Amino acid sequence: MELIDRALEFEQRKMRSLSTSDRVKLSREAKALVLDLNEVYKVEKDEEIMDIMKRITAIKRKIEKRLKGRP
Repeated sequence: MELIDRALEFEQRKMRSLSTSDRVKLSREAKALVLDLNEVYKVEKDEEIMDIMKRITAIKRKIEKRLKGRP
């Protein structure tokens, strides 16, 4: 599937020395991927899709943690 391929490619990207705007773009892309994968998961109930969603969500959390900064 093209969607799963995009998700796997997203996981393989280098996440070093990103600007703030790059982090925002990556966070939005991750959110869109997870929502799209969720729609597929609802139909197929494939555990591999769930694992991909979990990994992308973990990446998204790391990006957003960096965006929000430390209190």
